[in-house]
Amino acid sequence: MESFPCCLPEFASITTKMSESVTNGSLNRSLKIQVRVLWALILREILTRYGRHNIGFLWLFVEPMLFTLGVTTLWTLTGLHQMSDLPITAFALTGYSTVLLWRNMPSRCVGSIQPNSSLMYHRNVRVMDIFVSRIALEAIGASMSFVVLGMVFISLGWMNTPEQPLKVVEAWLLTAWFGGALAILLGAWSEKSEIVEKLWHPAAYLFFPLSGAAYLVDALPKSAQNAALWLPMVNGTEMVRDGVFGSKFVAHYSVVYFFTCNMVLTILALALERAVSRDFIPE
Repeated sequence: MESFPCCLPEFASITTKMSESVTNGSLNRSLKIQVRVLWALILREILTRYGRHNIGFLWLFVEPMLFTLGVTTLWTLTGLHQMSDLPITAFALTGYSTVLLWRNMPSRCVGSIQPNSSLMYHRNVRVMDIFVSRIALEAIGASMSFVVLGMVFISLGWMNTPEQPLKVVEAWLLTAWFGGALAILLGAWSEKSEIVEKLWHPAAYLFFPLSGAAYLVDALPKSAQNAALWLPMVNGTEMVRDGVFGSKFVAHYSVVYFFTCNMVLTILALALERAVSRDFIPE
């Protein structure tokens, strides 16, 4: 009996290690399940969207590639590339690829809960999983398109190697974060109100010319430059171009502002998604 108190610290240490082991094991198991769920949803989305015919899932990045190539060809044929010393191929690639990165994410998440409500009967599938799988798919497609087209253009001599690759990666990740947060916010909001889905599609077209894809902030009048930079996506586009051919122009952007907008947007998106998930009943 006298030795019992002496054993208490050792016993406490053993139980602590056991609880930590159980917690770590449970966390690892949960992460594995989550990865499998997301991968299954991504595969399902690919098959649903592109099917097994023709080139199938390759449309995932061929589609944005064709869009960017079409814009570059149109600008070249109309002679717009002769109006500036900027590399028109790199200008089009950075502008339109960046737009496709953030714009397609909300388009895929808005109104996506009800059509996939049957999947919610599975215990491990949640509303957030639907959003994340679609966001990841769009990010993968846009990124692959951007990288492949960039490598092709560089190999053909149509554009130079990016001057600051790390800045390009940073800008690309910030823009993807912005698109993902916006997608979750609008996707959850569309479950609360049908008007979100009706308004987003025209809004996406309106934001297209304002996003910086077809202009440089430095080319705008001084009075319009600050106004343009209030749009977070313009900062992302300018930052991508600064990393690709920054020595050819004067870039205007704020990483702090872009990061802050993303944080605020993420907090609002997660709060609204949580409210929707709590009230959502699968049909």
